[in-house]
Amino acid sequence: MKNNFFALALAAIGFAQPAMADNFVVSYDGFHDRLKVIEKGEFEFARVNFYIVDIATLEPCKIAKGKIVTENSETPLTYTEDAQLLLPYDDKLDKDKAVLVIEPQNPKHDCQLKFQIEAEHFGLDNLTKADIYQLHHEFDELLSDLSGFFVSKLMGFLLPSQKGISVKFDNQVAFNQPGVSCANNMCKFTVEDSWEGDDFRFSSDSMSAKPVLITPWIEK
Repeated sequence: MKNNFFALALAAIGFAQPAMADNFVVSYDGFHDRLKVIEKGEFEFARVNFYIVDIATLEPCKIAKGKIVTENSETPLTYTEDAQLLLPYDDKLDKDKAVLVIEPQNPKHDCQLKFQIEAEHFGLDNLTKADIYQLHHEFDELLSDLSGFFVSKLMGFLLPSQKGISVKFDNQVAFNQPGVSCANNMCKFTVEDSWEGDDFRFSSDSMSAKPVLITPWIEK
């Protein structure tokens, strides 16, 4: 039951919606609510990012064009090659009931919105116990805030635990130090309370490998 409930909670947070006709249309207010958490929090590394993905494959739904529309205005949508939406935190867009209108490059794609908690501005120089400890706790706080009061406070016992962070590298990598397990180009760091303030730096057998995606490690 615990895992099923957590999956439902994440689905609610992600507010995924299918494509409508040839366009993907979604209200801005759901983004605004989540961006507000980042804006009001104290997060050096942790972020919540938004992507458009194919429902079946979860691969990016490449975007041909997009716009943010209100009753009285229309502005271009900013996005990346990987269909990440780069949205402003804008109270006026929220007040004006803005919507995003997105045209996928492939009109046959069934697309949905995916949100992902991940790290930004976290590189090889940050692979210290102190920075990993900080990021782990930022992830935990952000996930709790996004889950809402009902889930995180009243029914927190239903949530699986966050054990640490998961780091995907751009090449195969391995670490010989305790607390790290790797498979191919993915490593999991089991964070301990003793890591707080510890400047010990993890080193791998291939320091040419660079982190490309850092997310919470959730024990399911």
